[in-house]
Formats: sequence, C-alpha cells, structure tokens
Amino acid sequence: MSDLLSRYAAPVPRYTSYPTAPHFHAGVGSGEYAQWLSQETEPEPLSLYLHIPFCDRLCWYCGCHTKQTLRYEPVAAYVDALLDEIALTAAQLPGRKSVGAIHFGGGSPTILSASDLFRLRQALDRHFGIEPTAEISVEIDPGYVDEGKLAAWRDFGMTRASVGVQDFDPAVQVAINRPQSFEQTQKVVELLRKYDVGGINLDVVYGLPHQTTDSLRWTLDLALAMRPDRFAIFGYAHVPWMKKHQTLINERALAGVEARYAMLQQIGAHLTQAGYLPVGIDHFARPGDSLAKALEERAVRRNFQGYTADRAASLIGFGASAIGRIGGGYAQNIQATGAYIRCVREGRLPIAKGFALTDVDRAVGDAIEALMCSYGFSLETLTQRYGRAAEGVRVDSARIHQQDRDGFIRFDGDRFEILPEGQPFVRTFASRFDRYFGEGAARHSVAV
Repeated sequence: MSDLLSRYAAPVPRYTSYPTAPHFHAGVGSGEYAQWLSQETEPEPLSLYLHIPFCDRLCWYCGCHTKQTLRYEPVAAYVDALLDEIALTAAQLPGRKSVGAIHFGGGSPTILSASDLFRLRQALDRHFGIEPTAEISVEIDPGYVDEGKLAAWRDFGMTRASVGVQDFDPAVQVAINRPQSFEQTQKVVELLRKYDVGGINLDVVYGLPHQTTDSLRWTLDLALAMRPDRFAIFGYAHVPWMKKHQTLINERALAGVEARYAMLQQIGAHLTQAGYLPVGIDHFARPGDSLAKALEERAVRRNFQGYTADRAASLIGFGASAIGRIGGGYAQNIQATGAYIRCVREGRLPIAKGFALTDVDRAVGDAIEALMCSYGFSLETLTQRYGRAAEGVRVDSARIHQQDRDGFIRFDGDRFEILPEGQPFVRTFASRFDRYFGEGAARHSVAV
C-alpha cells in the first residue's frame, strides 16, 4: 500500500472548478464580467453564492477566506457593500432572472443579525425572482448560534443547513482551537428540525492533529445518532504557506498519508454500513435525499461548494473572494474585505481576476467533473457537445489508459472509467487531464 500511495497521493487540486482558481488571472476584470452578465441568456434558474468572511472565532485548521471579529460594525458595513454589489450585478443582467438555489458560506454566515438578514432577503427579492422551491443552504457553526438566529434564518427561507462537526474528540478540538460539545451540536440539530429545515448536513474532517481511526469512529457514531440527511467528509488540507494561522497547528501531531488513507477507508465503510450512499469522493447521502436522487439519475454536479444536486448552468458569487461561473467563464471578487467594500462603493463590480473559457477548457472541465462525480465519462457525449475541441480528451484518455499499470482504468474507445480500486485516487487521475496542472507556483494538499 505504501508504494501505491507514494504514486497516487501526491498533492493535486480538489477540482471544484476547471481550470482551478490558482490559474485565474487579472486579464479578466470588471469589464469582461459585465459583458458576460449582459450576455446571460441561459433559460434555467441561476444559483447564487453569498460569502460572509467573518467568524466569532478563528479555527486553526480553517482554509477559508475569513477573519475573526468581536465587533459587529465591520459586518454591518460589509452587508451594505453586499447590497450594493447585488444591485450592480443585477443591473448588468438582461432582465430579472429567476433563482433556484442560494448558498451562504463563510466564515460563519450565522454571524449576521436578523435585521441584516431581512435586508439581504429584500434586496434579493427586489432584483431576482427566487423560486418558491429554491434550496437555500447555510453553513452553521454550532458554537455561535442560538434559537433567535436560527429563527431569523427560517424567516429568510433556509431549507438546508450544513452543521460543522469536524471532530468531537476534546484533544483534537484543543489542537485546532474549536471547542464544541456533542450536546451543543445536537441542540442545534434539534432546533433546525423544530423549524422544519428539510435537509441537515454534518461536516466531518479527517487528518486533523491527534486524530486516530478509533477517535474518528467515535465521532462518526455520535454524528450518526443525530440522523443527518448528508455527510460531507473533508480531508484536512495543511497549507500554512497560504493560511498563516495553520502554523499554530503542531505538524508532528498530523497523520501521515497511510494513516489518512486508513481514516478515509474507515469513514466510507462506516457510513455505507449505516445506510448512506457514497457520492463522489467525500459526500454521503441518505436514500431519498436530493443528492441521492441526483446520484441515481447521474445528475450530480460539483462546484465550489462541493457536490450538489443543483443543475444551474450559471452561478453568481457575491462578497469578498466569492467565485462565480457565468457563460463566458469564471470571475473572482477582490479578496480583502476593505478593498472589496471600497470598490463597490465606487460603483464598480469588484472583480479581481478570472478565466475566460474556451471550448477546449469546457470539454476538459466536463470530463474532469464527470470523473469527480461518477468516475467516468463518454467521449461520444463530449464530441457531440464540443466537436473537435474534445479531441484532446480522447488523446489523453488513450494515453492515461496505456500508462495504467495497476488496472485502475477501463477504456473502450468511448467510455473512460475509473474502476473501484482506483476511485480513492480520482483526483490524481483528473490531474492527468488538466492542461494547466504544474504551471505556475500553485501548491496543493495531498490527494487522500
């Protein structure tokens, strides 16, 4: 196993987009983004992502764009800028667009006050047509939320909550600066059910300092007792060169690649035995959940929020560092909150960088997304969609199959498929189709 891991567990991207964010560049700015928005004629409803880059505490393991604040004034000023950005963006669109999904990420979106939530909902309703069946999902830190805040989110329209667990072991919690009891978490889940939130996700992280397969099994058993609809299982990405607060984590307490792989295998076995269906590399859904239904219909998608049943072709991102994908390509907002606010106040779309997609990029991106979601793709389907632009994927498929000495790949000239034995290493196989991988100075976390 150590030889196999040495060949397949090298650092590679997580492929929540293609090309990945490190390849975005300043050649795409506000002007290009405004043009893409004006040309948005996709008849399907949009998806919206709102980034809230503030937390009541700073967890040392976190890889998100966020910062701790003990005062609400910076948050209130940020909400003002969000409202302005929503108006600026909607003004560029050709008409009032319908919205089928909204996701709040962070940071901790639950830091928002009830009055600011009300203002945000008013602004979104003013500029977009939010469908009655829209899924509105919110990331929740159980340590800093109470019944009043959850009631405000219910009034906003929340239909799904992603509750951060990470790990219930006190030793692990101390090592990542995230004290959070099982009782706290259970109370939040019970309140969400009280308010008829239709979908509850629990987030668990493996590969954290002092974590073992035994402690992780204990965490999973406690989490299973809360009967969530989904699990999102993330491998801890130790990237202190990007996130300076991760230098506070004792690297000697981190699991090696073989231990991480053992944890990943245990999680999969434990959750499938409990009746959950594996979705892609890190999600598990209870039968009947919308993600499980999408899996049956081969309609699972992957975007910056992970795996989703959302079928929208276009995603608009709002807030500092938020990324969206519109017809022409990807656009990412200014990361620093102060600079973001100043830009919006000046009446400009706050785009820092992006990537204009070619048909070759789209063909490769579709192939990689299909690998990440269902471990295979059809070249015939790609060719019907992109014509000659898909030829490179055909060439790469034959090359990767020919180089496969472990029997992980099946390829018949049309269908390229990763077999079950190779599926834990799907990110590595995806990177072999990536035409930009290895360019520039981007660094990534390990592949398991």
